Amino acid sequence: MKTYDWIVVGSGAANTVTETLAAQGRRVALVERGKFGGTCLTRGCIPTKVMVTAADAVESARRFARIGVTGCSPAIDWDTVSRRVWNRIDQCYELQAHYEEMDGVDVYAGDGRFCGPYELRVTLPDGRKEQIGAPRILLAVGGRSRIPDEAEAPGLADAGYWTSEDFFGDSYPYRLPASMVILGAGAIGTEFAHALAAAGVAVTLVHRSAHILSREEPEVAACVTRSLEAAGVRVLTNQATISVAAADGVKRMVLKDKTTGQVTILEAEALLVAAGIVPNTDTLGLEHTEIRTDDRGYILTNEFLETSAPGIYALGDVNGEAPLRHRANYEADIMAHNLTHADPRDWRWARYDLVPVAVFTSPEVARIGLTEEAAARSGRPLHIAYHRYADTAKGFALGITADTDDNGMIKLIADAETDRLLGVSIVGPQATVLLQPFVNLMNVGDTVLQAKHADIASPQVARLRADGLVRRLSADSVISIGETMTPHPGLAEVAMWTQYYYEGKI
Repeated sequence: MKTYDWIVVGSGAANTVTETLAAQGRRVALVERGKFGGTCLTRGCIPTKVMVTAADAVESARRFARIGVTGCSPAIDWDTVSRRVWNRIDQCYELQAHYEEMDGVDVYAGDGRFCGPYELRVTLPDGRKEQIGAPRILLAVGGRSRIPDEAEAPGLADAGYWTSEDFFGDSYPYRLPASMVILGAGAIGTEFAHALAAAGVAVTLVHRSAHILSREEPEVAACVTRSLEAAGVRVLTNQATISVAAADGVKRMVLKDKTTGQVTILEAEALLVAAGIVPNTDTLGLEHTEIRTDDRGYILTNEFLETSAPGIYALGDVNGEAPLRHRANYEADIMAHNLTHADPRDWRWARYDLVPVAVFTSPEVARIGLTEEAAARSGRPLHIAYHRYADTAKGFALGITADTDDNGMIKLIADAETDRLLGVSIVGPQATVLLQPFVNLMNVGDTVLQAKHADIASPQVARLRADGLVRRLSADSVISIGETMTPHPGLAEVAMWTQYYYEGKI
C-alpha cells in the first residue's frame, strides 16, 4: 500500500486544497473517477451558463422594439453554442494534465472506495487496483441527479430520459429535439427551460409543487413563470406523475393536478429529469469508516468541515448544505486558509445562514438570507419592503413597465425592532450582480463561532468553541471581499477574485 500525507477524493472545488497542500510540500494522492473539474465545469453551472447567455441575448432582442430598436430577429446557432459548451467542458483534460505534472501529487484516475478507516482501494480504468492510505483525507465527490422512483414517476425508467449528466455527456444533443418535457422546475429545470426554448425547442416545464422555484418567494416564482411563458414555455405546476411511457420515438406523460384532479397528457421527443440531486456518498464504502451520514446519505460535518472520523473532512455537495459551487469554493477556501495559518485563533469557519442563491433563468433570480415565510417563523415583527424595476429610471430605460413580463423586483425583509436585514430576494435583469452588496453588508462585522453538529469536534475545535472565537470582517478591507460568498458563475466574481490576486494566490 502506498501512503501519503493526504488523500483528496474529488477534483472540483477541492482543487484549492490540493494546490495548497502541494505548495506546502505534502505528499498528496488525488483520486477522481470522472472528468476533472467536478460538476460545475463538466456538467453544471459553466456549460449551462454558456447556453443561458445565448438565450439571454435572444430574449433581449425580443424586447428591443419597446426601446426603439428594430430589425432584430436573432436565432441561436446551436453548432456555435455546442462548440463553446465543449470548449469549456474539455478543459477537464488540461486540468487533469496539470495535476499529473504537479510535484508531490499522484493522480489516480479511478473509482476510490474505503477498504479500511484510512485506506482506499482505487479501481483504475484498465481494471487494476491500487491501495492507498493517509492519516488525513478530504472527501469532495459531489452529487448526481436524483431520479424519481417508480412510485413517484411510474414507468420513467423504462421510458428513458436525459439528466444533466447525459446532456453534457455522451448523449449531448448536437441536433436539438423539436419538443421536450422537463420534469422538475428548480434551478436546473428553469435554466434548461430558458436556454432550450430560446433555441427553438417546444418546452413544457412540469413541477410537483404549487409554484416553480419552490424554495424562493412566490412573487419571484410568479415573475419567472410570466417570463418563461412569454418565451413560449408551457408551465404546469402542482402536478403528480401518473405514468411515463415511450413508443415510436415519443415520450408520453400522464399528469394529474394534485388539487383539481385534472388530467393532462403530454407528448414530446425528449424528457429531461431535473428533480434535484443526491450525494455520491453511496460510492465511497463509508461502512468501513467512522464517518456518520444523515438519513439522506449526506456526510455530517462541523463548521470546520470535520467529519465524525478524526482527520477526515468533507466539503461540497456531499455534506448536505446548498448544492452550489460557490458554497463549495467557500468551504475549500476555508480549509486552505486554515492549513496555512498555524495559529488556530486565525482560523476561519463556515456559516450557512448567508449562502447566496443564484438562478440564471429568465429573468435572473438571486437571494440571500431568509424568505418572508421562513423569517415569520421566528415570531418577531417584520418589515417588508418592495421596489420594482419599472419604478426606476434604469428600468424605464430598459423598456420595463408595470405590465411587461420582466418587471422584476427587489424584496427586503428586516426585523422591525432592530432594522436588521434578514433576507433579500431579487428577480430581474442582473439580479445576481445587484445582490452582491447585500451579501457583503450582511456578512461584515463580528461573527461569533457557532457550533454545527456539536458532537463532532477535534480537540482543537473543542477549545476554539470553548474560547468563543470571534472573526471580524471589516467593511473597508479587501480581504472581506473573498471571505463572503459570491454567486457563481456571475459577473460579481470579477470583483471577488481581486482578493486572490491581492494576496498573491494567483
